[in-house]
Amino acid sequence: MKREQWGSRAGFILAAVGSAIGLGNIWRFPYMAYENGGGAFLIPYLFAMITAGIPFMILEFSMGQRNRGSAPITLARINAKFEWLGWFQIGVAATIAVYYVAVIGWAISYLGMSFTQEWGTDTNAFFFSEYLGLGDNSPTNLGGMQWGIAGSMLIAWAITYAAIAGGVKAGIERAAKIMMPVLFIMVLGLIARMIFLPGAIDGINYLFEPDFSKLTDMKVWAAAYGQIFFTLSIGFAIMLAYSSYLPEKSDINNNAFMTVLINCGFSILAGIMIFSVLGYMAAEQGKPLTEVVSAGVGLAFVTLPAAINLLPAPYILGPLFFLALVVAGLSSQISIMEAVVSAIIDKLNWSRKKAATIVCGTGMIISMAFATDGGLLLLDLVDHFVNNVGILTSCLVEIVLMAWLVKLSDVREYVNKVSDFTISGWFEICLRFITPLALALIVYTKFTHLISEGYGGYAQFELMTLGWGLIALLAIVGIIINVVSKPQKPVEAEA
Repeated sequence: MKREQWGSRAGFILAAVGSAIGLGNIWRFPYMAYENGGGAFLIPYLFAMITAGIPFMILEFSMGQRNRGSAPITLARINAKFEWLGWFQIGVAATIAVYYVAVIGWAISYLGMSFTQEWGTDTNAFFFSEYLGLGDNSPTNLGGMQWGIAGSMLIAWAITYAAIAGGVKAGIERAAKIMMPVLFIMVLGLIARMIFLPGAIDGINYLFEPDFSKLTDMKVWAAAYGQIFFTLSIGFAIMLAYSSYLPEKSDINNNAFMTVLINCGFSILAGIMIFSVLGYMAAEQGKPLTEVVSAGVGLAFVTLPAAINLLPAPYILGPLFFLALVVAGLSSQISIMEAVVSAIIDKLNWSRKKAATIVCGTGMIISMAFATDGGLLLLDLVDHFVNNVGILTSCLVEIVLMAWLVKLSDVREYVNKVSDFTISGWFEICLRFITPLALALIVYTKFTHLISEGYGGYAQFELMTLGWGLIALLAIVGIIINVVSKPQKPVEAEA
C-alpha cells in the first residue's frame, strides 16, 4: 500500500504549524509570560526552544520521515518493544481530541454571539451559569445535556472529518493553506487596531517588563520547558504522523526550525494582542491590570467578552477574535485526529474514509459527555492529567528511549545528508542530557504535587478514576497491543 505524501513543502510546514498553534498559544502563553517574569520569561523560553523544542522536532521529523508510519509503526520499526509507547501516545491524542472539540464548540458559539454581544455585561455569570449550565455538578455527576454546545461541537466534528477524510493533500494540506494565512492576517489586523487604543501600550509593557529576579526560580525554567512541550505538539504522535507523509529527500532541519520558530513567534504575537486588549480594559475600567488578567478558559470566555463590550466597533473586532480562536482550535483538532486515524489505517489496513468515519464518529459520541452541565469539570480534570502526566511522561520516555537506545549520531548524519544546512553535536547533547533532565524535573514536580495535594478540590475517587486511572488504562492498552501485535512491513512511499 503506497503512502500518501504532502503536495508541497509549504503545505507540510503550514499543517505542522497549524498543529502546533492552538488555543494554548492564545490563552496560555500570554499568562505564562505575565506570571513568570514578563520579558525575562523570554530568556528561559528561548533557551528551552533551542535546547528542547528544535532538537526534539528534528528527531520526530526524522523518525517519521525515515520509517514512514504513524507513531506506533514508527516506534516499532525502531525497536519492536517500543510500539506500546506509540499506542500510549495515540491514546493521549484521542483523549485530547474528544474534549478539545468542546472548547472549539464554545468558541464557535461565542463567534455567533459576538456580533451582538449576546453574553451581556456579566460575562462571568453568563459563561458559567447560563451558557455552560454549571450548577451542582461534578466530573462523575454530569447532569443534563446542553444542546447548544452539542450543536457547535457537531460543526467542529464535521469540519474535522471533511479534512481528515479528504486525505493528506486534498483535505489536511488544503485546510492548512487556508486556515494558517487567515489566522495570521486576523491576528496582525487585530494588533494593528488594538495597539492604538488607550492603555494598550501599558498592557504590552506590563507583559514584557522584565523581572530578572525570576530567573533564579527553577519553577520559571520548568514553566518555560513545559510551555515548549505543550505548544509544539511533540511527544504525542502528531509530528510522527505528519512527517511520515514527507517525500524521501525532504529538508528535515529547515522544516523543524521553521515550524518551531513560526509557532513561538505566533505565541509572542498572541501575547501582544491579548495584553493590548487587557491594557485597554484596565484603562477603561480604572483598574490595575492585575485585576483584569486571567488564565485559561476564563481569559477567552469571560475576560475577552468583557473587553469586547468596551471596544470600539465590537461587532467587527469581537467576531475577528473568536474566528481566530475557532481557526486555531480546528487546525490543532485536525492534526490530533490525523495522528489517531493514521495509526488505525496503518494497523488495520482500512481505507482512509472508513478509518476517518469510524474514529471521528466514535470520538463525536464520546465527546458529548463534555456538552453536559458538568462537562467543564470533566474537561478540567481530564485535561490536567493528560497534559501534566500523559504528555510530559510520554515525552520523557520517548526522549530517553531515542537518546540512549538509538544512535543519535546516525540520526544527525541522516538529517544533515538531506538538509540544506547541518546541525552539530549540540543536537546530541541537548537530547541526551539537557532535555531529559529538564523533563524529569518537571515530571517529578508534577507527580509529587498531584500525589500530595490532588487537583482542583476534586474527590479522591474522581482523581483515581478519571485522572490516574485513565493514564494507567492508556498505558496498559498500549502494552497489550504491543504484546499481541505482529511486526508490520515497511510502507512503500509514492514515487
